[in-house]
Amino acid sequence: MRKKKEPLPYVEVLRRLAHAGVKDSPDVNRVTGYTEDMPSLRDRVDFLIGVVNRQQRKATDMLFFIMYDIESNKVRREIAKYLEDKGCFRIQKSIFLASSDRSVYEQIKSDLAEVQALYDNHDSIILCPVSTDEMRAMKVIGQELNIDIITQTNNTLFF
Repeated sequence: MRKKKEPLPYVEVLRRLAHAGVKDSPDVNRVTGYTEDMPSLRDRVDFLIGVVNRQQRKATDMLFFIMYDIESNKVRREIAKYLEDKGCFRIQKSIFLASSDRSVYEQIKSDLAEVQALYDNHDSIILCPVSTDEMRAMKVIGQELNIDIITQTNNTLFF
């Protein structure tokens, strides 16, 4: 009977990718990849509204966006999986939102900084804390959807 392997820490996975040859930047016109399981726009908006309207939040909880532009498909896929494992919710292909403890924010920030330093790249990763008030001021405009988060009303635009 095989012994079940312990999952590797995230940074070790990226170190192995770097060792395997993820060094040079690929072409700019790359495949966006790994969004097959992305929730529908309606589900993403409902999540945003739920975060904004959450009545009770611990004093150590914070809201933050993680946004990235990562050239390597492998690294981009691994970062997306890592963020999902950390409880972040995918809002768009390269934008996640988290509502979690400050320690989780610090861990994500530390891990992503270490990944950034692992290989030669032109990548950028942005972590952006936001307040609930700023989230309430957000507008969501999409295909057949225009939501004003603060009032939770659907609007129709006429041109």
